[in-house]
Amino acid sequence: MLNRFTLTLAAAASALTFATSAFAGDQYIDGTGFAVSGYDVVAYFGLDQSPVGQSQPAGVPGKAAITAEYNGATFAFSTEENRDLFVADPAKYAPQYDGHCAYGVAQGGKVPANPNLWRIIDDKLYLNITKNVVGFWEEDIPGNLSKSTTNWASLDPQPASDRPVPQFTSSAPKS
Repeated sequence: MLNRFTLTLAAAASALTFATSAFAGDQYIDGTGFAVSGYDVVAYFGLDQSPVGQSQPAGVPGKAAITAEYNGATFAFSTEENRDLFVADPAKYAPQYDGHCAYGVAQGGKVPANPNLWRIIDDKLYLNITKNVVGFWEEDIPGNLSKSTTNWASLDPQPASDRPVPQFTSSAPKS
């Protein structure tokens, strides 16, 4: 028969394993070998965001010579200043859901995301996979965020998507 100490120790070990595994997922990396297809994640925060229902401005390609590592991935930046801002607080700038499509996560899966289909909500960067999906995402952003936040706990530990972004070829990072 297990004593109370053994049960408490087992419960604590289980909780620690769960907490660690909840943050164990990998960043989505496409054929460029870079996170966010080589686009500068800090630059999004300086772009003028279009109203819901309108296309966002294109992302800013990073440069292959200006990079930083985070969450097992290489991020490229358009300027050294942007890289330094990222290094100081990478969680602030890295896309949510390890760069996977936010609507895909809301629907229960990890799918790739297009760096030109983005939106910043509550100072967090979200990406989506196709223009059609952006429409579904924007029909109910609060509801989709609620679903994606709930789903992410079980999706995060799963391997990153290994599929290419449909109808998208990255022009980043620049040399």
